[in-house]
Amino acid sequence: MKTIRFLQSPTKEEVARIVELYKGQGWWEEGKEGPDLVVRIIQGSHYFAAAEVEGRIVGIGRAISDRASDAYVQDVLVDPDFRKQGIGRLIVQELTEKVHGDGLRWIGVVAEKGSAPFYTPLGFEEMPGATPMLKTRK
Repeated sequence: MKTIRFLQSPTKEEVARIVELYKGQGWWEEGKEGPDLVVRIIQGSHYFAAAEVEGRIVGIGRAISDRASDAYVQDVLVDPDFRKQGIGRLIVQELTEKVHGDGLRWIGVVAEKGSAPFYTPLGFEEMPGATPMLKTRK
């Protein structure tokens, strides 16, 4: 059975599993990010969702926001062994429901190239004329 839990104060085991998921996705370099960053990410998010199957975290996603006018969904990922089972969809649906329940109406997502077919059935639309941009600190 798939369930979604919203984390605020994760256990060491939950943090370790989330680190595994980020690294498995190739989003984090080995040795660069780890448990302390995960705790800060979870605590700093408007909502941090953990999808579980039989008590094991198999997917995550989060909403970040100003808690007043808008929010963004990001870091949606599912363990490759559990993909194509509706887990990512469930994560996004639960996050957007919670954010809308807080009175926020505008929810954006900056998605990886080719992921529009995942997000459009969930109510997201491409923003014509918009260009996602990034600035990183070297």
